[in-house]
Amino acid sequence: MAKKGWDEFEIGAMLRSFDGSIDDIAGTPQMDRDYSENSSYTASVADWRLIKPIFNKDYCIDCQFCWVYCPDVSIIARDKKMIGIDMDHCKGCGICVEVCPTNPKSLLMFPEQADEEAEIASWPAKNEEK
Repeated sequence: MAKKGWDEFEIGAMLRSFDGSIDDIAGTPQMDRDYSENSSYTASVADWRLIKPIFNKDYCIDCQFCWVYCPDVSIIARDKKMIGIDMDHCKGCGICVEVCPTNPKSLLMFPEQADEEAEIASWPAKNEEK
């Protein structure tokens, strides 16, 4: 059976993210979740993105704000520590950057074609408090 396109669903249809239920969604790694066939997780939407977040782990304080506020569940965390970004599902909205409290931020937005290593090498320096 082929997957339905967005315009093939009935108006008001409820699309479940998972087949069945997951008791501990936060504690279950993304790859171990039983995603439904109609979940956006099963299809890459990265081609929508014009800008992307780049993560600099040297500035991250593992506050998890980015994970909490990401509307696409694109922040990858293990044991309450951010480890990266799921670029297949990130749409480049920038919410993760907006909620990041570090100075400078541990996440910044760059053009889609930006080289991650080059951008991290030119990251703003920490502001030293006196």
